[in-house]
Amino acid sequence: MAPSTPLLTVRGSEGLYMVNGPPHFTESTVFPRINVINVTNKGQLHSFDLPKAVCLEFSPKNTVLATWQPYTTSKDDTAGIPNLQLYDVKTGTCLKSFIQKKMQNWCPSWSEDETLCARNVNNEVHFFENNNFNTFANKLHLKKINDFVLSPGPQPYKVAVYVPGSKGAPSFVRLYQYPNFDGPHAALANKSFFKADKVTMLWNKKATAVLVIASTDVDKTGASYYGEQTLHYIATNGESAVVQLPKNGPIYDVVWNSSSTEFCAVYGFMPAKATIFNLKCDPVFDFGTGPRNAAYYSPHGHILVLAGFGNLRGQMEVWDVKNYKLISKPVASDSTYFAWCPDGEHILTATCAPRLRVNNGYKIWHYTGSVLHKYDVPSNAELWQVSWQPFLDGIFPEKAITYQAVPSDVPSEEPKVATAYRPPALRNKPVTNSKLHEEEPPQNMKPQPGNEKPLSKTALKNQRKHEAKKAAKQEARSDKSPDMAPTPAPQSTPRNTISQSTSGDPEIDKKIKNLKKKLKAIEQLKEQAATGKQLEKNQLEKIQKEKTLLQELEDLELGI
Repeated sequence: MAPSTPLLTVRGSEGLYMVNGPPHFTESTVFPRINVINVTNKGQLHSFDLPKAVCLEFSPKNTVLATWQPYTTSKDDTAGIPNLQLYDVKTGTCLKSFIQKKMQNWCPSWSEDETLCARNVNNEVHFFENNNFNTFANKLHLKKINDFVLSPGPQPYKVAVYVPGSKGAPSFVRLYQYPNFDGPHAALANKSFFKADKVTMLWNKKATAVLVIASTDVDKTGASYYGEQTLHYIATNGESAVVQLPKNGPIYDVVWNSSSTEFCAVYGFMPAKATIFNLKCDPVFDFGTGPRNAAYYSPHGHILVLAGFGNLRGQMEVWDVKNYKLISKPVASDSTYFAWCPDGEHILTATCAPRLRVNNGYKIWHYTGSVLHKYDVPSNAELWQVSWQPFLDGIFPEKAITYQAVPSDVPSEEPKVATAYRPPALRNKPVTNSKLHEEEPPQNMKPQPGNEKPLSKTALKNQRKHEAKKAAKQEARSDKSPDMAPTPAPQSTPRNTISQSTSGDPEIDKKIKNLKKKLKAIEQLKEQAATGKQLEKNQLEKIQKEKTLLQELEDLELGI
C-alpha cells in the first residue's frame, strides 16, 4: 500500500536523509541521518570496490546496477580495461563488463519491464533480452549511428535512431519496431533534414510519435550565439512534419503531455513564446510571451507550469490546460531544480550546488502558489540533490483543480524586485515606463473583435465627426454631373488600369499581396510534386488550402 504522500530524499554536505512529504515535512525516522546509504532493513546489502567510479544507474526494476569509470589502458593490454560494469543487485555478482570509452550515453537503455536492453557499439545497436548479457539477441546496423532512444511502455518495443549527415548528405532519424530491422522497408518512418550537428529525440508515452529537436552549434545567420534549432515530428504510421514555430530564436524546451495527444514548446528570443500543438502540428493554444525557458506537465497532464530558471528570475505560471485558465504565478528565485510530486498536487523547487553555492535550500509548493514547507541549509553547508520518491502511474488519482490558494503556515515572502540600471545622468529624473520588448498576452486574454471596451464620450464624438466627414466626401463625389466630369484622355487608360488593382486601403492591399504570395508558393509546391518530390505533411496541407485562398482573394478584389 502506498503512503499518503511520497517521501523526499535530501543529499548534501550534511549527509543523506529522508523527509516525510506534505503535510508533515518532518525528518523520517525509518531512514536515519547517515553518510552511507542504507536499504530498508538498515543493513548493508552489498559493497563494491570501485574507487574510480563516477556514474551509477539502476535499471527500471532495480535488478541491475550499472557503473562507469573513466576509460584507461594498461601497458600490457592495448585493448584497454573494461570500465562499464553491470551488477546483479540481488547477488552482487558482476553480470558483464564492457569497454565504454565515452561518458556520453554511457549507460545501457532498458525497456520498462527490463525484457530488452540496448547499447550503442560503433555502428551498431546491440540488443540483449532478459538481462542476459553474454550474447546479444539482435542488432541494428546503420553506418555512423550517433544515438538511439528506446520507446517507453510495453511491447511491441520501438527504437528511434539518429545518423548525422556527411559529405552533403542530410542527417536522418528512423523509427523501427523490434526486432524488424532488415530490408529496405523495415523502417516505420524516416525523416531527413539538414542543419543538424546533434539531436534530442523525445518519445510520447504511448510510443506513437517522436519529437526531434535538431540543433547546430553555429548560427550562420548570426542571429544567435547558441546555433539554430528546428523541431520535427515523426509518427510510427509514417507521417512526418516540420513544426512551424511563429517566433524566431532558440528552442528552450519541448515536453509531451502524458495523454500523448499534444505537446508544448517554449521557443523564440526573449521574451519567449509558449505554444501547445496537437498531433497535426497545428497550434492549439498560444500562451503569449514571457520570461520563461522551461515547461513541466503534471503527472496527470491536467496542469502545466511554464517557468524561467537559470539566468531568469524564477517566475512561474501555473495553467489549467483543460480550460486554459491561469491558476497562479509564484516566484521561485535562484532555483536550479524543479520536479512535480507523483501526487500531481505538489511541486519541489531547489537551489543546489555546484550550480549555485549560496542560498542553498528547497521549497515545497502547492500548485495554487502557496509555500507549504521551506528549508534553508546553513551558510557553511551545501545542498547537492533533492528528489521525490518515485511511484508507478495510477497510484495517485487525479483530483479536481482548485484555484483558491491553500492555507500555509509558512510566512509569505515578497519577491525581491530588481531595479533596472539607470545611468548617473538619469537618476534624478522621472522614471519612464519604457520596455525593451512588448510582451504578448495569452490568446484568450487578447482583445477580440467586437469585444472592445466601450468608447469614452469624447472618443465617440470624434468617431461620429470622422464618419460624417467621410460620408460627405463620398456624397460630393457621387453628385458630380457627368457633363462636368473631365473627358478622359487616351493616355489615361494605363492610369485607370493601375487604379483598378489597388483599393486605396493599405490594409486590404497588404492582404492581397500576402494572398498572392501564398498562392505562388502553392504553385511552386505543386510543381515540385509533379516532378516526383515527396512533400511534407504540412506542405500538402498548404496545397489543400488553395481553393480557400483563391476565394478570399476574389472577395477582396471584388470589394475594391
